[in-house]
Amino acid sequence: MTTPAPPKKILAPTVSQINAEFVTQLACKYWAPHVKNKSPFDSKVSIFGFQYLENYLWINYSPEVSSKAYLMSICCMVNEKFRENVPAWEIFKKKPEHFPFFFKCILESVLVENDDEFSLQEQTILLLFLDHCFNSLEVDLIRSQVQQLISLPMWLGLQPARLELELKKTPKLRKFWNLIKKNDEKMDPKAREQAHKERRFLSELIQRFISVLKSVPLSETLTMDKVHYCERFIELVVDLEALLPTRRWFNTVLDDSHLVVHCYLSNLVHREGDGHLFSQLLDVLKFYTGFEINDQTGNALTENEMTTIHYDRITSLQRAAFAHFPELYDFALSNVAAVDTRESLLKFFGPLSSNTLHQVASYLCLLPALPEKEDTTFDKEFLLELLVSRHERRISQIQQLNQMPLYPTEKIIWDENIVPTEYYSGEGCLALPKLNLQFLTLHDYLLRNFNLFRLESTYEIRQDIEDGVSRMKPWQSEYGGVVFGGWARMAQPIVAFTVVEVAKPNIGENWPTRVRADVTINLNVRDQIKDEWQGLRKHDVCFLITVRPTKPYGTKFDRRRPFVEQTGLVYVRGCEIQGMLDDRGRVIEDGPEPKPRLRGDSRTYRVFLDPNQYQQDMTNTIQNGGEDVYETFNIIMRRKPKENNFKAVLETIRNLMNTDCVVPDWLHDIILGYGDPSSAHYSKMPNQISCLDFNDTFLSIDHLKASFPGYNVKVTVDNPTLQVPPFRITFPVRNGKGKKRKEADGEDENIAEAETLIVEPHVIPNRGPYPYNKPKRNTIQFTPTQIEAIRAGMQPGLTMVVGPPGTGKTDVAVQIISNLYHNFPEQRTLIVTHSNQALNQLFEKIMALDIDERHLLRLGHGEEELETEKDFSRYGRVNYVLTRRLELLREVGRLQESLGVPGDVSYTCETAGHFFLYQVMSRWEEYISKVKSKSSKVPDVAEISNFFPFHKYFANAPQPIFKGKSYEEDMEIAEGCFRHIKKIFTQLEEFRAFELLRTMTCTHAALKRHDLVELGFKYDNILMEESAQILEIETFIPLLLQNPQDGFSRLKRWIMIGDHHQLPPVIKNMAFQKYSNMEQSLFTRFVRVGVPTVDLDAQGRARASLCNLYNWRYKNLGNLPHVQLMPEFRTANAGLLYDFQLINVEDFHGVGESEPNPYFYQNLGEAEYVVALFMYMCLLGYPADKISILTTYNGQKHLIRDIINQRCGSNPLIGRPNKVTTVDRFQGQQNDYILLSLVRTRAVGHLRDVRRLVVAMSRARLGLYIFARVSLFQNCFELTPAFNQLTARPLHLQIIPTEHFPTTRKNGEKPSHPVQMIKNMPQMANFVYNMYMLMIQSTHHYNQALLPPPAMVEENETVQSTEMETETEFEPIYLPSEVAPPMAETIPTITEAISTSETTTATSEAIPATSEGTLIHCRV
Repeated sequence: MTTPAPPKKILAPTVSQINAEFVTQLACKYWAPHVKNKSPFDSKVSIFGFQYLENYLWINYSPEVSSKAYLMSICCMVNEKFRENVPAWEIFKKKPEHFPFFFKCILESVLVENDDEFSLQEQTILLLFLDHCFNSLEVDLIRSQVQQLISLPMWLGLQPARLELELKKTPKLRKFWNLIKKNDEKMDPKAREQAHKERRFLSELIQRFISVLKSVPLSETLTMDKVHYCERFIELVVDLEALLPTRRWFNTVLDDSHLVVHCYLSNLVHREGDGHLFSQLLDVLKFYTGFEINDQTGNALTENEMTTIHYDRITSLQRAAFAHFPELYDFALSNVAAVDTRESLLKFFGPLSSNTLHQVASYLCLLPALPEKEDTTFDKEFLLELLVSRHERRISQIQQLNQMPLYPTEKIIWDENIVPTEYYSGEGCLALPKLNLQFLTLHDYLLRNFNLFRLESTYEIRQDIEDGVSRMKPWQSEYGGVVFGGWARMAQPIVAFTVVEVAKPNIGENWPTRVRADVTINLNVRDQIKDEWQGLRKHDVCFLITVRPTKPYGTKFDRRRPFVEQTGLVYVRGCEIQGMLDDRGRVIEDGPEPKPRLRGDSRTYRVFLDPNQYQQDMTNTIQNGGEDVYETFNIIMRRKPKENNFKAVLETIRNLMNTDCVVPDWLHDIILGYGDPSSAHYSKMPNQISCLDFNDTFLSIDHLKASFPGYNVKVTVDNPTLQVPPFRITFPVRNGKGKKRKEADGEDENIAEAETLIVEPHVIPNRGPYPYNKPKRNTIQFTPTQIEAIRAGMQPGLTMVVGPPGTGKTDVAVQIISNLYHNFPEQRTLIVTHSNQALNQLFEKIMALDIDERHLLRLGHGEEELETEKDFSRYGRVNYVLTRRLELLREVGRLQESLGVPGDVSYTCETAGHFFLYQVMSRWEEYISKVKSKSSKVPDVAEISNFFPFHKYFANAPQPIFKGKSYEEDMEIAEGCFRHIKKIFTQLEEFRAFELLRTMTCTHAALKRHDLVELGFKYDNILMEESAQILEIETFIPLLLQNPQDGFSRLKRWIMIGDHHQLPPVIKNMAFQKYSNMEQSLFTRFVRVGVPTVDLDAQGRARASLCNLYNWRYKNLGNLPHVQLMPEFRTANAGLLYDFQLINVEDFHGVGESEPNPYFYQNLGEAEYVVALFMYMCLLGYPADKISILTTYNGQKHLIRDIINQRCGSNPLIGRPNKVTTVDRFQGQQNDYILLSLVRTRAVGHLRDVRRLVVAMSRARLGLYIFARVSLFQNCFELTPAFNQLTARPLHLQIIPTEHFPTTRKNGEKPSHPVQMIKNMPQMANFVYNMYMLMIQSTHHYNQALLPPPAMVEENETVQSTEMETETEFEPIYLPSEVAPPMAETIPTITEAISTSETTTATSEAIPATSEGTLIHCRV
């Protein structure tokens, strides 16, 4: 019996839908690029729409039409673009002539004090716009305007006494100041007045802010416009202070205005709710105003220099007091340490009158002199705070940092003021550091990254704890204890917890050096999960949690309510695994040996607790009578290893801040964002190398000549048969600093010489007679740009390679590594990648080249996934050495036997060494003396073979060993044989140290700088793959994993390979991603700063037509010849008219995108359409594993997976696609055919980030089919270059149903089979069903003619809802079935989804399925 279908809902349009439609209509009328006859400019049109700024506002802007509404519209649009993280200045650069006038209007508007002209809300928008300008100094157009506000002439706003004091401090500035005054005198009055306005702008803006701040009442009602204005202003000032070019002159103006003192005394600070964020921002500002840097030179100040500055200030105050204020004699005669605390200063200065305090301040040039017989206009509170805050002892940042616990606790994890929620929109400001172009010092750089990395990690930890604990379902038992009603893969109840060691503190510290504890759990779980828990490694981080639930057994967990309150979570503390204990209570060390098998399910782990946190907790317990936290834990939670390196990174940053981090001189300024960005390029390095051995880089001399266009290639040998690789090339070395040319003739000679390469072919010495002795060779014909990247990587300095999709980034990296290995055998290279997959790909390609595997070591997780039986982990290398040692000693035994030497010389490496020295070398030297040609007689070739002493040993090599053709050839073979023997003993000498440790355990070289430095870890070169995907700080740390040599870094080369046009590092919290710009990689920042890059310019992955969809984003990206020539690229995609197509998908049953949970977007129409096309392709014969389905949202990914499970997942005729995942997850991967769903129908969403578009467009090799709402995406300015090409083709799917895979039709040829146009998803679904039915029938009745499609069957389906909570993904439930009813508009494919907070379920037809319907689970 079937249940009647529910009545169809008529969905009212949402506000955003109405707005979107209105915007679309306006866009089509005034500015949409695809509209030919646009309406003329109308200044009354003001709506935030697609391409509104680019195609309407700015192109029509001029001084004549400028108005308040116009200014505000432009500023709002620019601010919105920054909020969305999309380029904002491109359109201004294209039409720059009116920008100076526009900027001047902004400056005037932001100073207006009349609310009727510009309200505070509007001025807040203008402040934000100005902040974006100050943070965009790399844009020439912006910098030219901003420099007029921030330069030495702005000191015109200082009070005269302070100006004189500053010029006296830095004598060279007085010269510049006098020059400025002379230039001012030459100006005409109007220009001088404008210049004075610009110079005083920031001083006047500060006064405007102070007047707004003073208007804030202490307790009365307050409009939030004032609060937001004050917050944005402080944000602007912090940003000006945190950039050296702006800070250099502004810091003095800010100090002269005493802004920080005014703020701390304001009413807003004392308003608890409204002023909380303002107070946090103020603390950041106070930190930066007193930052340890010399504003003029930009040099970092040491702790001693900061102390000296502090003492100078105090002593100058004491001198002023002694000379002019008798009432302060006691203060003047005290020692500094006795009077530099806040309490002491208040004691001495508190009793003084306001006038006296003003006079003291004026003697220090802090305030203008007080006229005689006049009272001061300043409050006593202000004057007192001004003197005290300026002279009190500063707190050491390093000391605070060292006392800070590294693990977050429950107080930080759930404080949303510290760690914002995932729903941050980007509209408000936050008290968070920003990662922009430049940093003040390395200390500033590390501190900003430390704070942000810590908070981002805390956010991820919060998510993990909430997930793990809620799955365990802690409830209150009948007796008041805790009972767990569920289970979690990543969390276990604690059976016992004991602190076993608290070590004494170091001298001068008050926290223990080490705290260890034992945690016992019962692993009565599945074997796979048990193995995961038993696989916890040393240094893995876990969390100890205390829950005291108040909810009775069976209470349902509601994700919409506060987590802490529901679960009764009380405490969270971090710990670090030392190891699991064996049956005797000893820690099982990590090592190459197999771990002992333990009986039963009980396991005990020894863990390290945070000593700082332990000391704070114990102090609270003893002094305040608080609870002992360490007796309450009842849950231990682990995290995924890939996401769990936060403590090691934080510890490393803290260690670096406590040491003099020695960055190479040639990198220091570039890392901070200053100086000449090209100064570290090899062409400007003083230690350039003129002659390089390119080994097997070139395949032939013609390849070499083609690789250096513009150079004359001079080969040292004329015989063409000898002009074969490998080649050594001598380059002309140009000095970075130019010299004056002498004469014209000499100049021509210099140019000719500068463009000549001297190429010397050389022969690799024979390595032995065995086939495996022949060196492995490169087979890739590198392009000229790739050769330039390889050349740059071999030279000292910084090399940045931009590798668009498919341009052979990994091949270039591997060749650089190989060439460094052969050119500089004594140097070590550190390879860093973002993912295990990338490192494994590198390793597999390195092993295919001529690199001895004993010199390879892999650190970190993921070595298990290497497609080789060899183990390159640290333990695998130990086992390799021990195994190889035995193999080599056996070879020594065989050699001994062949030479007839008695005794056991192959017992150890030491005895083998003696054997080589006394037996092998003596025979070889005797042999050489016999066969070496004497000058008097012609050498006899036969003697080489006759006298050879090792014939018996080499009896197992291919025979004959000696050819007997020429003396030189046979002599080289003989020397090759000896090199083979010598290598055996060289390796044994290297392995000799391992004999000292018979039962060796390898020290764990985890992600800890401290451990690596102690081990004497050293390297000369760093190569980073995927460096545009690595966080800024995670890119920086590898530079400093070794101790400096004599105060200098030994780093010689830094090669970064990446693509900043693809997606950046993943930052889960939107606040850190958008506001703090934490997603900016160091690679991207270097590109923004202007560091030279080598841009690879030929791709070999995709068809040329597919490459056109994204090559506009790169410099001159073309195609390799094989893309035009190979059959797979020339052949059309069977059954499809086009190799790429954009397919428009309208609403299905009146619904486009849906959002069951925040940011969990789904689009049922697109999901069904994508799956229908996938099934169609499989039915034509396409291999399912050559097709991947991508989407831009997780919600759609889960919906598509569920539809595939129901429609075709278990069907042998169709199967499953290679992957169904998000675009972000698929970065770095590729497939032949990509089906892409863009999901959104109301707003473009995060595809507006062009980097995501580039990744989406570049994953396909042969075919790309995109499903989207065309009217939405074609109007998005950022996406125009791609969507112009996509919309040039029909927007309905064009198929050729009778053409099967593979086809012989050429790509672009007119098909011989009929083409069918599919208008919508239901039509495609029906078509695929009918096609499937015909195939079934033809296979069952193959000797009969094909039958027409079956009649349509209309049936109602049952909507079933179920609630399931399970740790793993939902398993679909299949009912017994044969074939499905057709999918038509009258029969919904999936009836309206019923969403709960945890599960969305719905029904669907499936192939195969029954008419009763099938249950499908859609994750939300």
